[in-house]
Amino acid sequence: MTRDLDRNAGPRTALNWRVLGILNLYRVLVPLVLVGLYYLGGPRGLALDYPRIFFGAAAFYLMFGILNVILVRRRLTSPGLQTTVQATVDITVLMLILHACGGVAGGLGLLLFVPVGALAFLLPPRSALFLAAVAAIAVLAHTIWEQLSGRTDIATYATAGLLGAVLFTIAAAASFVASRMRESEDLVRQKDVDLANLAELSQYIVQHLRESLLVVDAGDRIRLINESAAQIISDSHAVPGALLGEVSPRLLYSLSTWRQSERGDITPSSFVAADGGRVIQPHFAPLGGLSPGPTLIFLEDTSLMAERVQQSKLAALGRLSASIAHEIRNPVGAMSHAGQLLAESANIGADERRLTDIIRNNSERVSTIINNVLQLSRREATRPERLQLDDWLGEFVQEFTATMQVPQGKIEVTMEATDMEVRFDPSHLHQVVWNLCDNALKYGDAQAPVSVEVRIGRLSPSTRPYLEVADRGPGIEARMVDRIFEPFFTGRKGGTGLGLFIARELCQLNRAILLYEPRFAAGSIFRVVFSDPQRWEE
Repeated sequence: MTRDLDRNAGPRTALNWRVLGILNLYRVLVPLVLVGLYYLGGPRGLALDYPRIFFGAAAFYLMFGILNVILVRRRLTSPGLQTTVQATVDITVLMLILHACGGVAGGLGLLLFVPVGALAFLLPPRSALFLAAVAAIAVLAHTIWEQLSGRTDIATYATAGLLGAVLFTIAAAASFVASRMRESEDLVRQKDVDLANLAELSQYIVQHLRESLLVVDAGDRIRLINESAAQIISDSHAVPGALLGEVSPRLLYSLSTWRQSERGDITPSSFVAADGGRVIQPHFAPLGGLSPGPTLIFLEDTSLMAERVQQSKLAALGRLSASIAHEIRNPVGAMSHAGQLLAESANIGADERRLTDIIRNNSERVSTIINNVLQLSRREATRPERLQLDDWLGEFVQEFTATMQVPQGKIEVTMEATDMEVRFDPSHLHQVVWNLCDNALKYGDAQAPVSVEVRIGRLSPSTRPYLEVADRGPGIEARMVDRIFEPFFTGRKGGTGLGLFIARELCQLNRAILLYEPRFAAGSIFRVVFSDPQRWEE
């Protein structure tokens, strides 16, 4: 019976210990109640045939109950061993008390119901019925002995038989209930295992997704974040439980704007990743029906998307440039030449000369657009070299200042770090930085003491080298920021809309990225973030 209990109750040990604890309280209370009834006396008292047997059995039962309370609380023995020992002691002691109080006719056979029912609840069905059979046989044997000794009549057999039948019924019912509980517990346990497995699988999938995502609750606290998203926001601080505003204020601002716009009426603004080398576009999706409630945030690396469409853009520009070269360049050249000839005539007046100036200026502008497009579509494969950035920048500033005739002090160079080596095509880098500095001179504040500020350094925490060009001009309107790198888009008169587009394309060819940030107070910052030197490919 012990082996059966241990084999069936292994996962249910906690419940078994609780049942044994309740049964031990019963063992402590029964002798106290019986002794109290004895001392009450009178009609409500307890008549004893053998007082010494009664008090001895009651005292032993009380001590046995207290001892088992200690054993159960300290888990000193297995439930199987305790059940076997307790079943033996219960039947023996209760039968002695039954014998001392007049046998079955005294009505104390009911005391067997609780131990038999409780122990049958812990035992397998066959063992439970065996326990009931032992108790019923003990009652029947005592009745036979009482009848043979002349202390009772034959009518007592009916009471003994009824008591035995009730014991079998209680054992069968307790065993059935226990069996159903075991089935329910097994089902719940299996569901718990399945849920735990699903949770582990979901956690594994989330952490190893190439997409970057996180979940933020209604209090703007991060509840779930995968490794990719943590690297974008802040590798060391973006952990579950952290406040989003402390980790990424720009992302919190985008989330708040999205919530206030009735969830989706506007496109959230992009922001620069923590490493300073990527532009991130957030996408939001509500979880549940609460408002505000948990929000799922996807972080899209726009540079990856740009790389995917780069080849198709270049192919389209190649076809466009070929068409422009054959269909537009020659007519534009003819109009420009005719305008020059007309301007050289001595018979034209001031009004006609003004018109020829318009023809010449716009012809030169169209020619510039054509040349930029042809330069982009015909450029050769990149030839990256190892460049000492501080030395290269010093030579570039001297050349730019002399060529553009920039007054002394209008260009300020700041080197936050020295001995920085980058890998870039020298001609491409020259064209990119020239374009950025030229734009800073054109659109910056001409009255400022310093028109152009050029800085080089390393980003934190990625340590990637960067070069940035800043000015103190009016800056770029927020509604135009997402379009400044589009081809042919310009927000100012006189521009072709290709300078920044070509600059970004050249950076991407050299595995770098060109970013824009508004400058505090006023102005613009354009930053070239070079490729990670640790990942250079020879």
